[in-house]
Amino acid sequence: MRILLTNDDGFYAPGLRALRLELQKIGSVEVVAPASEQSATGHSVTLHNPIVVQEINDENMTRIGWAVEGRPADCVKLALRELLGYRPDLIISGLNAGSNAGINVLYSGTVAAAIEGAFFGVTSIACSLEYTKPAPLDFKTGAMLARQIIEQIINKKPAPGALFNVNIPSLENGPVLGVRVAPQNISTYEERFDKRTDPRGRTYFWIGADFTCPDPTPDTDTAALRDRYITVTPLQYNLTELARLEEMYSWNWTL
Repeated sequence: MRILLTNDDGFYAPGLRALRLELQKIGSVEVVAPASEQSATGHSVTLHNPIVVQEINDENMTRIGWAVEGRPADCVKLALRELLGYRPDLIISGLNAGSNAGINVLYSGTVAAAIEGAFFGVTSIACSLEYTKPAPLDFKTGAMLARQIIEQIINKKPAPGALFNVNIPSLENGPVLGVRVAPQNISTYEERFDKRTDPRGRTYFWIGADFTCPDPTPDTDTAALRDRYITVTPLQYNLTELARLEEMYSWNWTL
């Protein structure tokens, strides 16, 4: 199995490094990832600047992949259209530092990279490791758990272009209790902004790191993560509201 590995934390992120080692147990892995962190860039792409690409080798001068001075979606586009020279069997995005559950999937560069892979008709899986305190994360265990979930997904032979979002609960809070298939939570998150003044007297705001969902809808991904379950959510990128579409066909449009 040929696997393309990407992320939004950057080519040298410890989560990507740990997941690469695990994925090598199930196939050959090439990395095409941002040269620097691109968290919360969503599905943006680079239009007005050149995208510099650098080939990266290991200590034996064997190619690991390419570091791309662009967004996660840029990485997947370039990998499939220019860099790899073949069509991968699987695209994995992660292992992200921090969960990408609930409405976070709309901001996530990790999920955006997986969506881009699905655009091309390749089974794509976004993988993230939740954290609840700013401490070194156990990426080794998180990557092992992610690989186990990935193997089970691909063993079910999903249709080409199938898209999945996997979240592993914070390992600081105790052992993982199991796996739950869950829909995306759409409850509002709490956000806090620090209001500050710069040396020239101008007001600016800095978003806080505490981005939590205090009241998740039961039986959704964020609720399951809170209860220490790995969550697996099938996603789709067609944003059409089909029920309203049917209603709007009957509207009497005039100019």
